[in-house]
Amino acid sequence: MIGFKEKYINPFTDYGFKRLFGEEPNKNLLLDFLNELLREEQGEITELTYLKNENLGATELNRKAIFDLYCTNEKGEKFIVELQKTKQNFFKDRALYYSTFPIRDQAIIGVDWNFELKKVYTIAILDFIFDEDKNEPEKFRYDVKLTDIETKKVFYDKLMFVYLEMPKFNKTVDELETRFEKWLFVIKNLHKLDRIPERLKEKIFLQLFESAEISKFSQQEYQEYEDNLKYYRDMKNSLDTSYEEGMNEGKKKGKIEGKIEIAKAMIKENEPLEIIMKYTQLTEQEIKELIEENAD
Repeated sequence: MIGFKEKYINPFTDYGFKRLFGEEPNKNLLLDFLNELLREEQGEITELTYLKNENLGATELNRKAIFDLYCTNEKGEKFIVELQKTKQNFFKDRALYYSTFPIRDQAIIGVDWNFELKKVYTIAILDFIFDEDKNEPEKFRYDVKLTDIETKKVFYDKLMFVYLEMPKFNKTVDELETRFEKWLFVIKNLHKLDRIPERLKEKIFLQLFESAEISKFSQQEYQEYEDNLKYYRDMKNSLDTSYEEGMNEGKKKGKIEGKIEIAKAMIKENEPLEIIMKYTQLTEQEIKELIEENAD
């Protein structure tokens, strides 16, 4: 592992996020994070089960959904946990669309059904700020439910979206007051640390740091992470550049060309069509044409 500058993995890479939160040996890390995030909303979660993260549409013509993490608790409630590294047009639309899969999957076929549903939570950890939220620099957490516009009362409490705009969370380790704040600090700053801060020397975080230490990776794990990190950095730099405000027409052309180059790189890595669409916002037809070109 000689030559790797960072001591701990970057949770904002797909590899890093799933190593920390998406593997059975570390399931208690995800459980603890969700409990700190949602305890006031739903009490203590005592058990989590990972579910298949690829969900197919009702027919071949319907688009499928690929979740970063998808799990259920002991009450049958569903949790979608999404990590979004760069700005994406219609991200909120996609989050809403994804939430329809665990809702639809609860339908009971062939018998009388009273339509009672279990709760569905979509948690989005964002490495960017929505444009409409820029005037609220102190507010980094958004809890969204269906409410009445006039009374502000919750109309339906079984569908909830939680957005965490991580760039707004700027507390130092000495300013952390709650376990939830400690989780946010770790997610945002893990790859920048060279040791475990005293305030984070709790059992749950010691396990996380142990799993995140790059020097303890096997050669294969190290190579997979290094490849994924390079991919993440290249994609983030390209997509962040493409979203610069106040573009002139020449820059807009460059934005499209940048997306095409990213799509070509993802095609070479055999990434699924849905994932390429997610990160480039190119249409399905545009990507299929690139695939055909790449095959020639």
